[in-house]
Amino acid sequence: MAETLLKVDNISKRFGGLLAVNEASFSVAVGRITALIGPNGAGKTTLFSIIAGFLLPDGGRVVYDGTDITGEAPHRLARRGIARTFQIVQPFAGLTVRENIAIGAHLSRRGRSEALSAAGEVARSVGLGAQLEAPAAALTVAGRKRLELARALAIMPRLLLLDEVLAGLNPSEIRDMIPVIRGIADAGVTVLMTEHVMQAVMRLAEQVLVLAEGRIIAQGTPQQVAADQRVIEAYLGHGAARRMAVGAGHD
Repeated sequence: MAETLLKVDNISKRFGGLLAVNEASFSVAVGRITALIGPNGAGKTTLFSIIAGFLLPDGGRVVYDGTDITGEAPHRLARRGIARTFQIVQPFAGLTVRENIAIGAHLSRRGRSEALSAAGEVARSVGLGAQLEAPAAALTVAGRKRLELARALAIMPRLLLLDEVLAGLNPSEIRDMIPVIRGIADAGVTVLMTEHVMQAVMRLAEQVLVLAEGRIIAQGTPQQVAADQRVIEAYLGHGAARRMAVGAGHD
């Protein structure tokens, strides 16, 4: 059995009368790509924000690498090796691509020249090598998504939380991004991703967790989840489930 890097244990979060996350529990194994899927409003981003330290849970705990990190500040979690991307990409528009990435690289590299050099390596790994000196404001939506990914990678994470990194991309851009994400995992980074692009999820994820109304209603391999009647009724629908099952069988 693979070693567990992240354990979410009975996490709950309420906003006034809304129970956004309801006693959610799951584990993420070292070195794997795990996908957290579910309908809009299911609580996925809230759960991500709790794991990454941006929100405090009302109950439960988050354990990372054997340590209870519940409520720990995001900058401290970054030093532990936890990085996240955001759905709404907001780079520093007045800085170059290299400079944007170097901001994250400074976490583990004190010198400016060292951070800028590391930023170049990260940029090339996500396909931005040719745009290193371009202003971030000049990037396309797909380019900004890659920059968001690079900024998170620059802190040298062990756990990378990807919050809908494929949202807003066209089919060709999604196809090009899939091997980038797979390459990150192949390099030893554990990935937990939320995503609505189901074909991409099925091609990338080894484990799929399904969140509905704040609760984990199913988990398993892509094939198991696609065949789960609770998931079909709550989220996928029969047509999407069939497409997912087919997509899981092809690389």
